[in-house]
Amino acid sequence: MSKKEDSKKDGERRIAENRRARHDYFIEESHEAGLMLQGWEVKSLREGRAQITEAYVVLKNREAWLIGAHFTPGKHTCTHEIADSTRTRKLLLHERELSMLIGKVERAGYTLVPLDLHWTRGRAKLQVGLAKGKKQHDKRADIKERDWQRDKERIMRKRA
Repeated sequence: MSKKEDSKKDGERRIAENRRARHDYFIEESHEAGLMLQGWEVKSLREGRAQITEAYVVLKNREAWLIGAHFTPGKHTCTHEIADSTRTRKLLLHERELSMLIGKVERAGYTLVPLDLHWTRGRAKLQVGLAKGKKQHDKRADIKERDWQRDKERIMRKRA
């Protein structure tokens, strides 16, 4: 397969992305977690009807839960089934990963943030980031650095 086809496959597999997370947090590590979904939710994800910008991850009773993710039900949803678009969904992680995340969140002051929702081998996966919050001056510094990189590339293009 050529590189063009590989990049096309990567673009097709992403369902939703939380760009705000990288702006508001320093992402230390990331972990891939499975999701427990209902049938209509999988169909909605296949149509790309998901939004995770206001979602967050909570750890309770040695389990991880995704709260606030919005999966819009489509026309195909059964009438006898109640489709709750913002219900709490369980995340599937290995026990070792889960215990490590619990330790860092409870003791070290980290938080868990959903980064992106994608398909891996036909299964919906959520990329969860272990993050520390940014202060306002950190956000300004990142914006300034990004602007400088853009200007620097613009200058280099004019010279070449």
